[in-house]
Amino acid sequence: MTSTAVAVTFGLLTALANAAAVMMQHVASSAGGRRGWVWVRQVVRHPLWLLGWVAMAGSLVFQAVALHAGPMSLVQPLLVGELVIALVLRRLWRRQRLSRPAWTSAAVTTLALATVLVVVDPHGVARTPTRAAWVTTIVASATAVLVLVALARGAGPVRRAASFATATAVLWALEATFIKSATDVLVAGGVGALLTSWPLYALVVAGLGGLTTEQLALREGPLRVSQPLIVIVDPLVSVLYGLGLFHERLTSGAGALLVAGVGVVAMSVGVVVMTSSVPESLVPEVLPAPPTGG
Repeated sequence: MTSTAVAVTFGLLTALANAAAVMMQHVASSAGGRRGWVWVRQVVRHPLWLLGWVAMAGSLVFQAVALHAGPMSLVQPLLVGELVIALVLRRLWRRQRLSRPAWTSAAVTTLALATVLVVVDPHGVARTPTRAAWVTTIVASATAVLVLVALARGAGPVRRAASFATATAVLWALEATFIKSATDVLVAGGVGALLTSWPLYALVVAGLGGLTTEQLALREGPLRVSQPLIVIVDPLVSVLYGLGLFHERLTSGAGALLVAGVGVVAMSVGVVVMTSSVPESLVPEVLPAPPTGG
């Protein structure tokens, strides 16, 4: 397999693992009706909760392989596929009957994403970022996150969810840069070099920050606001980081940029419609019992 094929394959596996982890842990956390410590004990003992963590670990490994094999500007947009995969899992696993707009928007999102990636053709051998580039990226990201968190204070539910979701997307994109660098260190120098490298600990900090802002986004406002923003902003910021930090390249002709722009708009609309068209719950649909003869 070529490096591009490896990047695409493991990028899609990352999306699959993410979708499976979210759904399994959501099902596990909804299984018991109690709350408090009794509920916590029930959740952590639930097989799906543990499998969810296994899927999350697999997602991290898959993403690391994908980012080592290919450019960030190719791998991170593929994670939009998590929503489409989750839709399929809802139907096949949870037996939910989904609306036509949900399936149509999933098709539009998939087609638009594929079109954008083919047209802009992310490429280029990743260069090692300079210290100045790292400092600029980290400071700019931290500043953006702090501003977004500050904007959430005293705001309504929709604005709070939007602010925390956007901050989450920035942190996820920043974490991806650390994953890529840490994986490169591991491949080049082994575990010893990885344990003494700063990107490993930076990705832990960014990951914890992203988990915190994600939970705040989910708690403070509707999912239809936070989920589309996280899914859309993360790949867009990741492309900027890929271009600025690792000197990746995109096809920059006027025609390609026009088609890509239309594709990004179509993909964004598809994501918004898709997240608004699916049920909030993962409870399987209960089909009516067949009539019995008298």
